Amino acid sequence: MEFNSAKYNFLINKHKDKIYGYAFLMMKNKMDADDITQEVFIKIWQNIDRFNLLSAKAWIFRTTYNLCIDYLRKQKSARNVFDYSNENFLNLASAGNSEVDPFMQAHLKFMDKKVKEAIQKLPENLRSILVFYEIQNMKYKEISKVLDIPLNSIKVYLLRARKKLREELKHYKQSEVL
Repeated sequence: MEFNSAKYNFLINKHKDKIYGYAFLMMKNKMDADDITQEVFIKIWQNIDRFNLLSAKAWIFRTTYNLCIDYLRKQKSARNVFDYSNENFLNLASAGNSEVDPFMQAHLKFMDKKVKEAIQKLPENLRSILVFYEIQNMKYKEISKVLDIPLNSIKVYLLRARKKLREELKHYKQSEVL
């Protein structure tokens, strides 16, 4: 049992932030993301002997994806709220500049909100692939394995997601705000 505990702790420590981040972007709220993350942890523990460390990442993200889809189906007509308290975009954008001008800070915060809103408007399949690729930094092959979708379909869906985001955000031209 000691080995299983060590394996479990290793997997949780390695993937917990990405599990939560993916669940948060898919579910649009902190409570559901917390619930899904906890359920994934339980499923990892229950199945710890059924997969090896080499295939664990794909199994974990497939499980996370499936739980998100199940939750979304159950809540189809329920709330559609997104918590904008995460300011990662603003922090990343201003990382190299200790004296960011207040206008730029406000602009970056505004754009962060608009990008998140645009991501939330994407259909589940496109949003999921976009989040896996752009935010979770997964490769096409990994996403294909996790979602059990052909590699070429992943590429097409990612292109569609980006196109929809561009279309949604096109009226926020840089020249208009800067």
